[in-house]
Amino acid sequence: MRGYLASSIAVTCAAALAFPLAVSTDAVAAPPAAESPTTERATPDRPASERTARARPETPSTSTTPAGTAAEAAPAAPVVPAAPADSATGRSILSTPSIPGSTQSLPLAPLAPPTGDRTLPPTSAPAAVQGLPRRDVRHFSLVGVVWDNPDTELQGRVQVRTRASGTAKWSGWQDVDTHNHEHAADPDTAERTSGRVRGATAPLWVGDSDGVEVRVEAEADDRPEADGRAVAGDALPTGLHIELIDPGVDPAAEPPPQESGVDTPRGNVLSPEAAASSAVNADLAPLGATVIPALSQKQTEADLLATRGDPAEAAGAKDKPDPKKKPGPKEKPGTTGKTGTIGTADAADPATGQRVKPYIGARPRIVTRRGWGADETLRERNFSYTKTVKATFVHHTASGNNYRCAQAPSVIRSIYRYHVKSSGWRDIGYNFLIDKCGNIYEGRAGGVAKPVMGAHTLGFNTNSMGIAVLGSFGTANPPAAAVKAISKLTAWKLGLFGANPKGKTYLKSGGGNLYRKGKNVRLNVISGHRDGFATECPGGRLYAKLGTARATSARYQGR
Repeated sequence: MRGYLASSIAVTCAAALAFPLAVSTDAVAAPPAAESPTTERATPDRPASERTARARPETPSTSTTPAGTAAEAAPAAPVVPAAPADSATGRSILSTPSIPGSTQSLPLAPLAPPTGDRTLPPTSAPAAVQGLPRRDVRHFSLVGVVWDNPDTELQGRVQVRTRASGTAKWSGWQDVDTHNHEHAADPDTAERTSGRVRGATAPLWVGDSDGVEVRVEAEADDRPEADGRAVAGDALPTGLHIELIDPGVDPAAEPPPQESGVDTPRGNVLSPEAAASSAVNADLAPLGATVIPALSQKQTEADLLATRGDPAEAAGAKDKPDPKKKPGPKEKPGTTGKTGTIGTADAADPATGQRVKPYIGARPRIVTRRGWGADETLRERNFSYTKTVKATFVHHTASGNNYRCAQAPSVIRSIYRYHVKSSGWRDIGYNFLIDKCGNIYEGRAGGVAKPVMGAHTLGFNTNSMGIAVLGSFGTANPPAAAVKAISKLTAWKLGLFGANPKGKTYLKSGGGNLYRKGKNVRLNVISGHRDGFATECPGGRLYAKLGTARATSARYQGR
């Protein structure tokens, strides 16, 4: 509780301190792209359909912490008086501009399967195929398909092809992963039952494009008709739309190279939402920082000991580590320091009563939400927490591997917008994301060192965290840098809560297709998504690397 109290005070102070910062040259957002005559339902920064427009309430005022769970919600961000406006333009002169971006939401309609197109098997029911013929649209870089009922699975195949911007070159047909409903808030939670959530495929990163064609075909069963055509299987979900996401351009959000030193805040003023999102990390980096800098192993250990209330031991930690001592009694959550909130952690040797060296890995460098350019006005205002972090679920985003590391912030902004505006979630679902170069990014808002409730593993979001590697790893090997980043991140974050990366733990299921609601399930402390739900995620190749990640993470902790 003291940690959360400190956080709420920090949020209040952050909002008060937000206004004195100087306005920089990036304080004016780029104008939206010209409207295409063929995208009459699409509007920049506002979804086209009524369904998409309901993705986030305009003024959320209550926490979405699930009722009936052992969780605590931080208070809402403080209300800050309206900033003065420029008399000529009417724009606020003290607010952070939103990152330019947009969502085009276009309805799909029945299509007749084309003769001669062997990429899709013919069916006896033309209505079993829906799509969108080739058309020109505004710029976009990520696609996904959504539908009305989140409890309905899309049993079939989704394919898209796109045209690279400013060219006549069309891609080949690309498959979109339809099995995405297992990445979501737990059943019966406020986030899941908000009435705004929709069924959705995984997002697919296609790069800068201005043309699109879509085909969605219901899965055929194994019974052939007399003419040899396949019998259509389950009907497609109702309300199918293709979502075309433009992440916008924000050069200042691109992360500096790794190991580039301590980051400094951006010069422009923080909005109340951005100030609140940054303030929960105020003990780790300056307000408005784009990067939380790495700490050495000794610095991390000393700081953790200091947060336990023993400055003398912390001062000597650098000179007197004792890795041979066994862990002792557990300690309740404490206050925050440079490493952030601590949970149950090794406190003292029961035989000697003296402090022991903590099992924790060095804090890694983390790009903040401000660093990757999150538009904080998209998400719901409040933060939601669980009691602790007992386990980590590793995911892949299934969004493809065709991106450069410099584009990772754009990919994350696109996924964020897709999760909130298209899928109807309160924020991006993952607690952390990692790109192919091993850069680590803050995910769902609430503080990187705190037990933030995510929406990543249906049924097991309580007392866990989700890490998603950007890419698809069913047949492609995950980069070694990404696997190493998983080890570094878990060694630090799990160390804050006294969890052994090589150990086992129990989590209570919130309901899913593997475990009934209420069942206590024994899981690896570092698990793959498929361990909690019947899914291909995080892809067979990444899942095969988790044993290595566990061993390396434990070694980083000094175990």
